[in-house]
Amino acid sequence: MVSGSRAPMAPRRENDASGRARERAKERAGIRGTSRRSLLAGVAAFGALGAAGCSRVPTAAAGVEGGELLDRLRAQGVAKLGIAGEIPFGYIDTDGQLTGEAPELARVIFKRLGVDRVQPVPTEFGSLIPGLNSQQFDVVSAGMYINPERCEQVIFSDPDYQMKDSFIVRKGNPKGLRDYKDIVEKKAKFATGTGYAEIGYAVEAGYKESDILIVPDQVAGLNAVEAGRVDVFAGTALTVREVVKKSRKTEATEPFAPLVKGKPHVDGGGFAFRPTETKLRDAFNAELRKLKESGELFRILKPFGFTKEEMTDMTAKELCRG
Repeated sequence: MVSGSRAPMAPRRENDASGRARERAKERAGIRGTSRRSLLAGVAAFGALGAAGCSRVPTAAAGVEGGELLDRLRAQGVAKLGIAGEIPFGYIDTDGQLTGEAPELARVIFKRLGVDRVQPVPTEFGSLIPGLNSQQFDVVSAGMYINPERCEQVIFSDPDYQMKDSFIVRKGNPKGLRDYKDIVEKKAKFATGTGYAEIGYAVEAGYKESDILIVPDQVAGLNAVEAGRVDVFAGTALTVREVVKKSRKTEATEPFAPLVKGKPHVDGGGFAFRPTETKLRDAFNAELRKLKESGELFRILKPFGFTKEEMTDMTAKELCRG
């Protein structure tokens, strides 16, 4: 079982020298290499956890309605956050500090809940849900999209942002790729990341899943487009527009809503909790609502490239229905 919405059946992985160099640099800094939706390191180790996370979800302590985690975190004074190293959602910066829209928001909310500190636990994106359910960390803080498949494995906060998709393409967009239908009709070489929701969107549009090139993250996707290995890389609009800023060879397409069951679909990202920890999730949601109402949520997310158009009143319940 996998945590992604529709993980590829037979993914092919990018293996470029620059990616390995980044990994080595992170290892020297004492940080496990990560990306929001994937990284090669640790995949095998978390494979067993993945199976366990799907089949043996921890149960709440006997007699503790809604779980005891919130009380335990208050007593400990620290909450462990599962992150997956994708800018701007949750990552370790060049100074070795935890940052990103989700960790910064988590700091504020947990502080209000009486938990003074947050501590990062880096992993690959596909291991976030298994790692959460096997108690490697307390909450997934990675801007994770809320969808029906994931809602069967964890419970979510309401989304703190909404997001459309965008493509990385060569300058001038020579193939005129603006949505998944264009990719199919023009037989473009297509790439996206491990566990990305974009895999499912492309397949729904008619792209053959086994033909999708799966790469570790948006940086590897940028490299693949720049080198001409693929025509297009799909990711979230925010991730794409950030990663192409320093590229002279590529550009980001206009954001668009992919089609799901024939209708435009806008994703929303939030925090994931173990299914038994409803007390913590509900308390987290209460503080999140206050931040939305006061406008403080946007002030927290704005430095990471979010716009007012990406603020949302959607609920996890809506997104879990699909």
